[in-house]
Amino acid sequence: MKFNFFNHQTTQTVNHEGAQAFMLPPEAELYSAVVTTMLNDAHYQKADQRMARIQELVGKVDPVFVAKLAVYVREQMYLRSAPMMLLGELAKVHNGDGLVGQAVGRAVQRPDEITELLAYYQLTNQRTGIKKLGRLSKQLQKGLATAFNKFDEYQFAKYNKATAVTLRDALFLVHPKAKNEDQQTVFNKLINDSLETPYTWETELSLLGQTTFASEAARKEAVRAKWEELIESKRLGYMATLRNLRNMLEAGVSGKHIEKVCQLLANEKAVRQAKQLPFRFLAAYRELKNLPNGHVAMLIEALEDALYASVANLRGFTYQTSVVIACDVSGSMQQPVSPKSKVLLYDIGLLLGMLLQAKCRNVLSGMFGDTWKTVTLPSRSILANVDEFYRREGEVGYATNGYQVLDDLIKQRYKADRIMLFTDTQLWDSSSQNKSARNTLVSKWKAYKALFPDAKLYLFDLAGYGQVPLRVEQHDVYLIAGWSDKVFDVLQALEEGQTTLSAIHEIVL
Repeated sequence: MKFNFFNHQTTQTVNHEGAQAFMLPPEAELYSAVVTTMLNDAHYQKADQRMARIQELVGKVDPVFVAKLAVYVREQMYLRSAPMMLLGELAKVHNGDGLVGQAVGRAVQRPDEITELLAYYQLTNQRTGIKKLGRLSKQLQKGLATAFNKFDEYQFAKYNKATAVTLRDALFLVHPKAKNEDQQTVFNKLINDSLETPYTWETELSLLGQTTFASEAARKEAVRAKWEELIESKRLGYMATLRNLRNMLEAGVSGKHIEKVCQLLANEKAVRQAKQLPFRFLAAYRELKNLPNGHVAMLIEALEDALYASVANLRGFTYQTSVVIACDVSGSMQQPVSPKSKVLLYDIGLLLGMLLQAKCRNVLSGMFGDTWKTVTLPSRSILANVDEFYRREGEVGYATNGYQVLDDLIKQRYKADRIMLFTDTQLWDSSSQNKSARNTLVSKWKAYKALFPDAKLYLFDLAGYGQVPLRVEQHDVYLIAGWSDKVFDVLQALEEGQTTLSAIHEIVL
């Protein structure tokens, strides 16, 4: 997100398109690299290159910052693998106090993150086999022991998978001390592989799959009844509900039960507790929108309400605050966020842009590629707006000419208080072969500030490549990074004169 300690002598460099850019300081680069990755290949950078860059950056910054960043990314940005990587690297470079143990004990929030962290520790220390994992960092061991004490039998059973490092392996490696007799009983069950089978949608449907039915109609009726039972039980989690909306409809779940699902999806408290990345709602919407089912409209409305609730606390953008939202739809943004996902960086930029538009009262929205084009859309239909942008993206081409946004605003003498670019930051001028004559965001921002001195420019970095097209923390230019709706909390902090760095430092381990 935003760091208010940038060195104003930031090193000048070039980006992946060969255009003028500026390197971020190590702390800011580490943050943007972590919050914009699921550790898979990106357009300009392979997964192993991103991992190597994060590993190098961990060695360049204060270990306390790394520890607090791992906690912040897990708790506030809803990422799981990236904070485990930070903790694994921290355990390699730091010892002598309780920092690693405290961070691990705080950041690990699910049982499978215990095994995920151990698997990464094995990888980064080039150890093979469970026996060699026995030489754990003492503080890592202490932190994982704290984590073991967080979970009950149901949670252990739910995440007790046959992975390379199992929870049973972890228990023998960590030797956690049970906090009471009940927990010792659970640990014994984990050792003996006798945990009670958890009541989850996976286990319940798996049991149905092993059942013999008299007819196909009987099987379908049993599946429908099981989904309705799961909904009634209120033990179908928010994420499981979100990911199974299509399955429920195709099973023929009743309208009464779909209403219960809608109530859960749109519940503001449930939205906050679920900590879902916004693009999960977009993925669910796309699974539903073309289904020939009368309940689809009701579910889409609930998804819209859920997204709107996720930014309910954003303040300060009144009818008097003029905002320009510009979404990068270039070719480099059309990269899946993970190998199994159909959601692209491009989608995340559009979705965050439309979320912000829904909370602003005086907003001009558009997209840029070769050119910049404004697109007028209703403020409340967030998901439908994303699809409308998606349908029209070819109208502006596939370069990354972000300067065109400012150029047009200058020509129109359009006064904006806040200009917000959702982009991978690899901006350049594709219209000129002469590098010295190319337009830059630096020159255009200088010209715009001459017209409107109070304007602010926010760069929402969605890719974390480590370069930005102009110096941040100078001339009212700010950097925000990440895919979570929490980026708007950072925006709010910036509007109130605070910083993300201060929020990270305030974390007590």
